[in-house]
Amino acid sequence: MRRVFAHHTTTHLTHVTTRPTQTAQPDQPTQSCTRTRHARSVRVTGQSPTNPIRSNRRRRRQSPPPMSVPVARRLLMISTTRATPPASSSPLLPRPRTIYTFPSRAFPPIASAPLPSSSRRCQRRSRCAASSSEMTVTSSVKVAGGELSVHGRTVLSGVPEAVRASSAAAAGPVDGVFLGGDFAEPASRHVVSLGAMRFDGANRIGGFGVGSRGVRFMACFRFKLWWMAQRMGEKGGDVPHETQFLLVESKAGVDGGGGDASYLVFLPLVEGAFRASLQGGGAGGDELQLCVESGDAGTRAASFDRALFVGAADSDPFAAIAGAVAAAKSCLKTFRIRAEKKLPGIVDYFGWCTWDAFYQDVTQEGVEAGLRSLTAGGAPPKFVIIDDGWQSVGTDHQNPDDTGADAKDKQPLLARLTGIKENSKFQDGDDPAAGIKTVVRAAKEKYGLKYVYVWHAITGYWGGVRPGVAGMEGYHSNMQFPNVSPGVVENEPGMKTDVLTTQGLGLVHPRAVYRFYDELHAYLAAAGVDGVKVDVQCILETLGAGHGGRVSLTRQFHQALDASIAKNFPENGIIACMSHHTDALYCAKQTAVVRASDDFYPRDPVSHTIHIASVAYNSVFLGEFMLPDWDMFHSLHPAGDYHGSARAISGGPVYVSDAPGKHNFELLKKMVLPDGSVLRAWLPGRPTKDCLFTDPARDGVSLLKIWNMNKFTGVLGVYNCQGAAWSSVEKKNIFHKTGAEALSCGVKGSDVHLIADAATDSEWNGDCAVYRHASADLVVLPNGAALPISLKVLEHDILTVSPIKDLAPGFRFAPIGLVDMFNSGAAVEGLTYHRLDGVKSLSNGSASTLPELQSLSSQAIGLVCMEVRGCGKFGAYSSVRPRKCMLGSAQVEFTYDSSSGLVILDLETMPKERVHKIVVEL
Repeated sequence: MRRVFAHHTTTHLTHVTTRPTQTAQPDQPTQSCTRTRHARSVRVTGQSPTNPIRSNRRRRRQSPPPMSVPVARRLLMISTTRATPPASSSPLLPRPRTIYTFPSRAFPPIASAPLPSSSRRCQRRSRCAASSSEMTVTSSVKVAGGELSVHGRTVLSGVPEAVRASSAAAAGPVDGVFLGGDFAEPASRHVVSLGAMRFDGANRIGGFGVGSRGVRFMACFRFKLWWMAQRMGEKGGDVPHETQFLLVESKAGVDGGGGDASYLVFLPLVEGAFRASLQGGGAGGDELQLCVESGDAGTRAASFDRALFVGAADSDPFAAIAGAVAAAKSCLKTFRIRAEKKLPGIVDYFGWCTWDAFYQDVTQEGVEAGLRSLTAGGAPPKFVIIDDGWQSVGTDHQNPDDTGADAKDKQPLLARLTGIKENSKFQDGDDPAAGIKTVVRAAKEKYGLKYVYVWHAITGYWGGVRPGVAGMEGYHSNMQFPNVSPGVVENEPGMKTDVLTTQGLGLVHPRAVYRFYDELHAYLAAAGVDGVKVDVQCILETLGAGHGGRVSLTRQFHQALDASIAKNFPENGIIACMSHHTDALYCAKQTAVVRASDDFYPRDPVSHTIHIASVAYNSVFLGEFMLPDWDMFHSLHPAGDYHGSARAISGGPVYVSDAPGKHNFELLKKMVLPDGSVLRAWLPGRPTKDCLFTDPARDGVSLLKIWNMNKFTGVLGVYNCQGAAWSSVEKKNIFHKTGAEALSCGVKGSDVHLIADAATDSEWNGDCAVYRHASADLVVLPNGAALPISLKVLEHDILTVSPIKDLAPGFRFAPIGLVDMFNSGAAVEGLTYHRLDGVKSLSNGSASTLPELQSLSSQAIGLVCMEVRGCGKFGAYSSVRPRKCMLGSAQVEFTYDSSSGLVILDLETMPKERVHKIVVEL
């Protein structure tokens, strides 16, 4: 969510256990976080007051089925500015003894049970491998002679001697090294040069110039405390502050033609109490720097072994990323990857969120109105997120005399949580004691919802838990003021004067935070709530002072949150929001869904193209840890189709924030089936390989292509995202001039990175049938051929890509799916081909008893048997007109376009069982 003053909404990386977990509390102090939206003034009544953070957010928003083993294996793999002076600028010296200093802090005595041993705080120094005495390690990634190279190609030059490389062999069969270094004095923050990274040759968009070395990168960096975005470049100085993920492509030779590209992944890690990030060494320079910081002046160190992992792959950047994250997981042993986590049920259904419909003015009546409106229009939601506005909150004080000419210049008061129960808006007049249970019961019994989620901040509310309030004493909340990292301030200077920074927040004592979460979640679960959206998560990194640092505090809160979610919401009912910091990612064992980018802002025209580009590129990194959620959107909106189509191929949850009665059902029915389910793709949607290092928001020439996988097909989305981007100078999103009115690109079947895994034939030749959603055209793309696409700004196209099966000479087939749906191919859940040697006899003789054979034509060449979920127009490619089509046991009519090979038959209703069974005789 966006930031709010007294009320606000943000969800961060929270973790949920998928197996039974003891209910326990962390044994270390921890702090909560609130989100930095500005909350409005709040009336200390039963109702939710206006939140300054939320108000600011409002102004900003309103302002201008089982897979095959081979497929499973590959999906797992793939799923898998000016520098601020550092606190320690001491030169690197020969390695001294590491020193950690943790200041003592007096806390009130609190009874607490220890968390399970698996949740205990990690040891300060968990070395993965012994440090190499020499700079060269057994890997294609080598550090020797002052250079870091991959396969002999230099990527970094001038690497300081005291930067140490250690083998990653203990992390498993990965190609890479860990980097660390030593400093003269222990400090809470160090910045060290890693050397110079630059592009040799002419600077040219979309390619490499003449030179011995061609390097370009894509970085995921935090442009706000809460959120990441992408940045592309060709030299170390272009790497933004707070870069948490860096993907580098290296080519050698003239014009980059010296062989295939190699890919390097730079992963800044957490080590002990310190968290690392990357940054450029200065405007226009080549230097790449590593920053390590604890966020606590009393938590210091002078030596690091594994602050950075550098992994490599020869030709597959997605494999390089998955391998790097797997190596980090094996080394840190503090997080799990997405493929190992249980996804909550909401991801397979259509939903509605109350935020953009009501903001903090949400009521029980408003919730029912929204559900009623969508259901009546034929797009029934099966989950709802009751966003910010349901909790009991209040401000510390409100001075009635605080008025006058300068009152408008004063910051609104930040609201804080005053109780774990709902406010009076959600207390039924006939039965106030029922509380939020009333609206939950109505949602499920009257409107058929499966899941109800509610929002809360990781610290309870934007301003935390108000200290000393009656009934909340057991949480031992104390006021604490955020200390924002210099790197964050470099990108978001406004955080220095943000309401959270100036007014502070009431932080639940770390040893009481499990009790707080458990009592809150138990109350909600008893009312029928199925999960929570946990917002404002990155605030924790600013509150580590006196708690052993940012990493320690974040880990304690997330361990407590995980334990509570596992106990109270066993289906892993949690969405993390405003959580794009690696402090949380690298301790994320349970949370399986994470918001992928800054918010959808319905009334901010500059935001829409930026949003689509950001969610796609952020998913390259975030998708290894969790399933990215591309956020809610408005269906009745000038950019509704643009946003909606992207959500449909994202692989994540699909939900809107429409106001009641304001819907585009024609659009919604391209995503939502009559039973409220969605045709979800299997993986996180990500840019195609050829788009990873182009800049579709800034360069004026590139379109963005996004790929994803279904069981038997792939899907591609093509988007024109040019014309707006975040400005490193103005520190905000701005419009910029674009070149041509329309841009063009070519689309190939191989743009779907794993399309070969969708083929039923191991000897598939690469030919694909491609269905364009915008024009309803079907074309056959031979292996290597490209289909031209041309789009203007804010235009898009969706293409279903289906491997063609050659049953016999001249007889070819490929399923397309429900052609009126964006992700049409996801409807195909079963597919088998049978070549016939004669009537009622299969070529392999193994399926001669199939019922379908009993009514075969005497001239039949083959059978295609499909299982299809949903209803509507079903399409397929066939090189010849089918002899007949069967739906169940009945023969049905179909149309055939001989020029394109498109077969269409109508599935008029939802299947009586799970799927329709279709047989096509060729």
